[in-house]
Amino acid sequence: GNPELPTAVNITWSSINFKTILQWQPKPSGYFYTVEIHGQTSDTKKKCVRTAETECDVTDVLKNVKETYTAHILSVTSSGMDNFEEPPFAVSEKFTPYSQTVLGKPEIQNYTQKGSKLNVVFQDPLTPYTFPNGSFKSIRDIFQHDLEYKLYYWKDQSSGKKDTTTKSHNFEVSVDSTKSYCFYIQGIIPSRRENRNGQESMVLCTSVGRSILDEYGAEVFIIIAVIAIAVITLAVVLSVILCKRKKAKAAREKEPLNGV
Repeated sequence: GNPELPTAVNITWSSINFKTILQWQPKPSGYFYTVEIHGQTSDTKKKCVRTAETECDVTDVLKNVKETYTAHILSVTSSGMDNFEEPPFAVSEKFTPYSQTVLGKPEIQNYTQKGSKLNVVFQDPLTPYTFPNGSFKSIRDIFQHDLEYKLYYWKDQSSGKKDTTTKSHNFEVSVDSTKSYCFYIQGIIPSRRENRNGQESMVLCTSVGRSILDEYGAEVFIIIAVIAIAVITLAVVLSVILCKRKKAKAAREKEPLNGV
């Protein structure tokens, strides 16, 4: 082989919703990398052949998501793949997409707070994989009954947090009808030992029972009050000045003309 060529180090798998990127170091100089993906039961597949980059999108060769894979990152010269010598390579940690990909953020489609009920409707994150008709599979299509979602909710401006779970696409929880609530959603795979909790959705809040003071804060009212006082003061000062000028003008007009 070419033992003088450096081999890859710090090899990592980065995967969200089954989109998987392989990354490593160092940046090559005078040589290239080729990635080989080895499955336990599948044939070896090459990706990013003779690349000068230090990352490779390997999503399309990991379609059997329950398979366990390793990556061999070969260090090759421009003609290194054309001879019969095996180039030097580094081997990654094992990676199983089904148990290691991170669940992405759920998308909240709609939410309402009517009376004492908070309703939240959301959508599953999509994956890069498709059905035969070309439509994208969601994470629910892959995980099926292994997937559930948790809703965290709390009274606005309060630290007390409650949660509930569902396997459907919506939540309905009982709340205080006079208070606003904030919430977020997170996907969960309870059967996992690691990476059980997915990314958190954005935090949203209802506006039921919120006063203007809750909405904008006391600082805004202080600023408005200061501006109002300044405007009133200016108006009073201008009125006094104009009044004095009018009186002075009237007094001058009443004075007799000199020499008459």
